[in-house]
Amino acid sequence: MQMRNNNKENDLESRIDYGIIFSVMMLAIIGLMSIYVATIHDSQNPLKNVVSQIIWYAIGAVIVAVVMQFDAEQLWQVANYAFYAGLALLLLVLIFYSRSYEAQTGAKSWFALGPLTFQPSEVMKPAYILMMGKVITVHNSEYQVHTLKNDFLLLGKLLLWTAPVIILLKLQNDFGTLLVFIAILGGMVLVSGIDWRIIGTVFGVIVVVGGLALMFAATDWGRPILMQLGFKSYQFARIDTWLNPSQDTTEDGYQIWQNMKAIGSGQLFGKGFNVSNVYVPVRESDMIFSVIAENFGFIGSCVLILLYFLLIYQMVQITFDTKNEFYAYVSTGVIMMILFHVFENIGMSVGLLPLTGIPLPFISQGGSALLGNMIGIGLVMSMRFHHKSYMFENGSFKQR
Repeated sequence: MQMRNNNKENDLESRIDYGIIFSVMMLAIIGLMSIYVATIHDSQNPLKNVVSQIIWYAIGAVIVAVVMQFDAEQLWQVANYAFYAGLALLLLVLIFYSRSYEAQTGAKSWFALGPLTFQPSEVMKPAYILMMGKVITVHNSEYQVHTLKNDFLLLGKLLLWTAPVIILLKLQNDFGTLLVFIAILGGMVLVSGIDWRIIGTVFGVIVVVGGLALMFAATDWGRPILMQLGFKSYQFARIDTWLNPSQDTTEDGYQIWQNMKAIGSGQLFGKGFNVSNVYVPVRESDMIFSVIAENFGFIGSCVLILLYFLLIYQMVQITFDTKNEFYAYVSTGVIMMILFHVFENIGMSVGLLPLTGIPLPFISQGGSALLGNMIGIGLVMSMRFHHKSYMFENGSFKQR
């Protein structure tokens, strides 16, 4: 009897991916240290911010443990409900958004209840990933032979399901989060089996349109045209700051200029923990990378990027190991979500990309983004936890 219990315990331990847990824990420790450094120089009560983030991590850990219990069949069943609930939240926030946050950021993206705030688009990301995984799996089951007609049909279905999300985020004026959803969609399209001729054509169109938009935004004659299409003055200011960060270091370009100064001042090994001589506005959230670079320098920044690489590598490995098509698409979506956040946040911090309000995963202060990422981690860990092999056939899962 005891031997059976030991076998069950050993089997359970082998199904838990401790490598992912280690990577997330290390990122959490770095995040808490960075939030403390960022707020101790700018806030009256830095411990309050750290304790608040610890509470969010604890809630996130519980969520990971709960999501891990869902196998492929159960995730399949909740995908629609989660997606529609997410759409409802995105719609409700347009009515009951925080007026103070809208005044600060220009986006109608947050609910506020006293000191607590919540951004529904963050938890919508894993719900969207589940729904896209389901749409691709159903389509590929119905059309097992890939033709241009069938692939265009799949692309149309994905765009149709994505359209309401994009419209609601556009109404919220949250362009940064909208880019994350586009990145998730792009990653899932790449692994969906759609013909490379279609993918190449779409990619080419995006590059041409993006290049033309950038050219118009960088010229005086082109900006009035873009403004008629809905572009805002602050977006042009961000493009100006990105193309020439030293042109205006006191107003629109102040934050990014101070951020780059802080990163550069860290040099190779950094100034040491809790040494911060360069003021960066709101560095505890979107600009948290500047704290790490200033304190621990280029070497510390590389260690952080290496931790992200380790986390992504482990999730990619799980994706290849899984024998479930639906799981593979979901894992790809989660990987793209985290990867794009890291790429965009660090890219904008060092001046390679335009400034957007995208946090650094597991590092930046904020509960909503952390919960969204932790749900994603739970989805990926459930793949190894439920090691049974499924195949999707006739509208339902069957164990191989």
